[in-house]
Amino acid sequence: MAVYTEVSDAALAEFLAAYDIGTLLSCKGIAEGVENSNFFLHTTGGSFILTLYEKRVREEDLPFFVGLMDHLAKAGLACPQPIRDRGGTALGRLCGRPAALVSFLEGVSLSSPGPEHCREVGVALARLHAAGRDFPMVRANNLSVASWRPLFEQAGGQADSVAPGLTERTLADLAVLEAGWPQGLPGGVIHADLFTDNVFFIGDDLSGLIDFYFACTDAFAYDLAVCLNAWCFDALGAFHREMATAMIAGYESERPLEPAEVEALPILCRGAALRFMLTRLVDWLNVPPGALVRPKDPLEYDRRLTFHRRARSAADYGRAA
Repeated sequence: MAVYTEVSDAALAEFLAAYDIGTLLSCKGIAEGVENSNFFLHTTGGSFILTLYEKRVREEDLPFFVGLMDHLAKAGLACPQPIRDRGGTALGRLCGRPAALVSFLEGVSLSSPGPEHCREVGVALARLHAAGRDFPMVRANNLSVASWRPLFEQAGGQADSVAPGLTERTLADLAVLEAGWPQGLPGGVIHADLFTDNVFFIGDDLSGLIDFYFACTDAFAYDLAVCLNAWCFDALGAFHREMATAMIAGYESERPLEPAEVEALPILCRGAALRFMLTRLVDWLNVPPGALVRPKDPLEYDRRLTFHRRARSAADYGRAA
């Protein structure tokens, strides 16, 4: 989350007049993340998140995201529910941007999760995959392997200015991943961005999943690979095996991995790490002037890739044989 577009009091009042959510009491920009402009609203009718969609979010994809959150919430998954205006519409426009209101979820994201939290995330991820199986809409993953080389080209030859040798390492990873990316794995709706700041806990209990704006149709095991990268490494690139073991066990308590998924886990983890290194690299090099945003460090994922290049099997990620 971030704030790229400032919203005037008058524009916000006009937008909210279409909703039955009470009188606005406060509005605060949310500075975390890098994708959309987000605001926390408190009204006499409750608390809400207002999102203005920017950057990589295509307007034609918004019905998928809104429909998916509705579907998952109705299936019992704890996730934001879109708020519809008096005309029954969940998508509007504000300051020239597509915009939506969603319900606010209680809980906090964890800065130092442990194995027990990773297990809860694994369980929740498998339940998300199950809940999305009968969702009728399809959205291709536009940040999968075919997009990675074009993303790297957006860095404009500046990768080595971020870290010496980054260009050479990235080109080598791209060659391996493009040649060996697995096909035909079990799939359906995935979250594709389930980082620590997109999962809320109350105490040790998982209370909600948020930020579905990268959700798409892809391999379930790739979604697990994203989570292993996001939760089971520290900022210096050290892998925490006990956390990965707990996450995979939690996932498989709900949905056992098929043999092909187990075999593919190392390359999926390597690909997920490269995907986030590349999008962070592009963001790092292209922060809009004046944006209230803190770009995330692409080198965190460059360091994770050192581990993935050595991994040979799912056992390296703590999955019991």
